[in-house]
Amino acid sequence: MSTDISIDPSAYPLARRDDSIVDDYHGTKVADPYRWMEAPDAPETEAWVTELNKISAPFYEAADIREKLRTKLTALWDFEKFSCTAKHGDYYYYFYNTGLQNQHVLYRQKNYKNDKGTVFFDPNKLAEDGTTALRGTKWTEDGTIWCYGLSEKGSDWMTLRFKTADGEDLKDVITGVKHSGIAWLDDKSGVFYSAYPEHKGAIAGSNVEKDTYHSLYFHKIGTPQSDDVLVADFRQDPNLMVAASVTRDGRYLIANVSKGCDPTNQLLYVDLKAINNQVTGKLELKPFFDKFDAKYEIIEVADDYVLTLTNKDAPNSKLIRTKVGVDNNNPDNWEVVIPEDPKRKLEYVAVAAGDKLIVEYLQDCSSRVYINDYKTGKVLCQIPLELGTFGALAARKDRTEVFFTYDSFLSPTVVYRFDFNNVDLANAQLNIEEVRRVKIKGFDPHKYTAVQHFAKSKDGTKIPMFIIHAKDIKLDGQNATLLNGYGGFNICEVPGFSVSKISWLQDFGGVFVVSNLRGGGEYGEKWHEAGMLHNKQNVFDDFIACAEYLINNKYTSTPKLAIHGGSNGGLLVGAVSQQRPDLFGAALNRVGVLDMLRFHKFTAGSAWLPEYGNPDKKEDFDYIYKYSPLHNLKYPQGGVQWPSTLLMTADHDDRVVPLHTLKYIAQLYYTIHNDGLKTQKNPVLCRVEVKAGHGAGKPTTKVIAELVDMYSFLYRVLGATYYD
Repeated sequence: MSTDISIDPSAYPLARRDDSIVDDYHGTKVADPYRWMEAPDAPETEAWVTELNKISAPFYEAADIREKLRTKLTALWDFEKFSCTAKHGDYYYYFYNTGLQNQHVLYRQKNYKNDKGTVFFDPNKLAEDGTTALRGTKWTEDGTIWCYGLSEKGSDWMTLRFKTADGEDLKDVITGVKHSGIAWLDDKSGVFYSAYPEHKGAIAGSNVEKDTYHSLYFHKIGTPQSDDVLVADFRQDPNLMVAASVTRDGRYLIANVSKGCDPTNQLLYVDLKAINNQVTGKLELKPFFDKFDAKYEIIEVADDYVLTLTNKDAPNSKLIRTKVGVDNNNPDNWEVVIPEDPKRKLEYVAVAAGDKLIVEYLQDCSSRVYINDYKTGKVLCQIPLELGTFGALAARKDRTEVFFTYDSFLSPTVVYRFDFNNVDLANAQLNIEEVRRVKIKGFDPHKYTAVQHFAKSKDGTKIPMFIIHAKDIKLDGQNATLLNGYGGFNICEVPGFSVSKISWLQDFGGVFVVSNLRGGGEYGEKWHEAGMLHNKQNVFDDFIACAEYLINNKYTSTPKLAIHGGSNGGLLVGAVSQQRPDLFGAALNRVGVLDMLRFHKFTAGSAWLPEYGNPDKKEDFDYIYKYSPLHNLKYPQGGVQWPSTLLMTADHDDRVVPLHTLKYIAQLYYTIHNDGLKTQKNPVLCRVEVKAGHGAGKPTTKVIAELVDMYSFLYRVLGATYYD
C-alpha cells in the first residue's frame, strides 16, 4: 500500500451556507450558517451525512491491515466476560457474555460456585442486530419481581418492563422514561420513575427536542400507564432533574433533585409508612438537605438515623450521621463518622453485615478499600488489593457475604467474595475467595507495564497520567501513542481494562496514555471546580502539558502522537486541535460537544449549564466564545497543517446530538477550502454511524467495527507499524 495519506482538500464537500442566520449575543454578532443541520431527519441533513461517509470510508477502508486487524481484534474480544455476582431472593445473578455476543446475558444460579447457572434474560433475542440494550434494572427487596429498562439503537429513552423470578412476564409497560432511577414500594405494589411530561416529539433517538420539567411518577402494577400518578414536579425551574430511591427498609421515598450536572443537589423525602404506601397524587416532599450548597448521597436510613456522604465543607468528602426530622442543613446537627482526608478522596461507602462499612478512597487516581466500624467509622482493616480500580460491589446490611469486582489496565475483571462470618479483622484475615476471573487468550500482561507520571501544566499544577507500554520500549520518539482525555463533570479516569487498549499495545506496539485532567473528580471537588465554568482553559492546558511531557521524554513525537476524547472529551480534542495544531499528529474526536453557544437548546444539553456556563449570560458567553470549537476554527499559519482528524458521531445520539459534529466538519471544510487548499494534505474526515447512539449499550459488532475504522485511520496517518 502507498504510504501517501494526502487527500486533495478540494475534494472535501462543501455544505450549503445560509448567511442570513446571525444571532446577537450581548452585542456580538455570531453567524450560524449551518443551522439547518439541527434537523437530523431533514433530507438535506441526511444527504450531508451521506457525503461525509462517502469521503471518509474509503480512506480507512484502504488500510492494508484492515482485515487482519479485524480478525485479530475479534479473536482478542472473544473471551468470557462476567459482572459482579449479586443475590436477589433465592438466587445469585450475574451478567455473562460468551465472548462475541452483542449484549450481555443475565444468568442465575442457586449456588454462587456453580459453573454457569441458567439464562434468566437474554437481550440478544430482542433485536437481530443487537441494538436493543438493557438500561437500568431494579429488583424488589425480596427478589421476586425484576423491573428492567430497554433502549433502542443507543437512545437514552427507555421502556420499562417487568418479569417475576418465576419467569412470568407482566403485562405492565412504561414508555418514555429518561434519566430515571427505578424505586419499588416495599409491598411490591408499584414503582417510581422519572420522565419528561412536556416532551411532545417521538422518543426516537434522532429527535433533538429540548428536555424540560423532569418529573417523578408512580406506576401501580397491573394498571395501564395512562393511570400513572404524578408524584412530584418542579415547575419553578425547567432544568431541574429528579431521581427516586426507596430506603432498604421501605420507610422513606428519597427524591434526589439536581440542576442537571451541577455538583450540588437537594435530597427530599416522604415517609411512606405515614401514608400507608398509598400513592394517589402529588406527595409532600420534606427536606433532608435542600440548600443546593454541596453534594449529598444517602448511604442508609435506619431507625430514623441517616448516613450521608457529602462534600459540604469537605472537598474530598466525609461521612456524617444525622437524624430524620431535625434541621439537617445545620452542620451543628451532624455527627462526623468518617472525617475528610485532605490527601485523598472518600469515593464510596456501603453498609454490610449489620455493623460494618466498606469504604473506598481514591488515592492518586486508584482505589484503596477498607472495612470500617459502622458506629465509630474507625478503620478495622484494609482489603489487600493490587493497584487498580474497585468496581461493582454487592453488599447488604442484612447479609454477611460480600461480592466485588476489581481490575486494572493490564488485569481484566476478577470477581471476589468474602463472608464476615469467616473473617479475622484483627489480623486482617478476610479469607477472600476468587469466584470468577476473566482470562484473555493471547495476551501476556507480564510484557507490559503501567506507570503513573506527572506533567506540569501551564500554571504549575501537577497533572497525573498513566502511561501503559511494553516493558522493552525504546524511548526514541518513534512510538505510535494514543493520549486519552476527558476532564469534566467530576468524572474520574481510573485504571481499567479494555480490549481496545490491549489491541493498541499488541498490534501496533503502541503507547496508551490516560490523563487525569482538572475538571474530573480524581482529587475531590476542588479538582473538579478547577476545570469547570470559567476555569475550562485549565483542562486544555493540562492536556497540552501531558502531550508535551510525552514528546519531551521521547515516548513519542508530534507525527506519532494522536489525541482522543469523547463527548466532553470531544470538546477537549476540538479545543486543543485549534489551540495547538502543531503539537499533534492526529485527533480522534468522538461525539464531541462542539457548538458551545447552542448546546443547551437540545435534548439534555441544559443539564450541562452548571458545568460550562450559560451562553445566554454575558459573563459566561464572553468566556465560552473564546474556546467554542465551532466558533474558533481558523486555519493554522506558518506552514502548519490541520492535524489528521477523524470526527465520529451517530445518527441516534440523543445526548450530544449529531448537529455538533455535522456543523463543525462543515465549517472546518469551509475553512480549509478558503485558507488551506495549498497546504492541507493531512486527511480531515467524519464518520457518521447509523442505528447507534452516544455509546451505552452499543452491540459488540458495532464496537469492533468502530475500533477497526479508528485504528485503520491511525495506522495510516501516524505511519504506525502493524505486528502480525
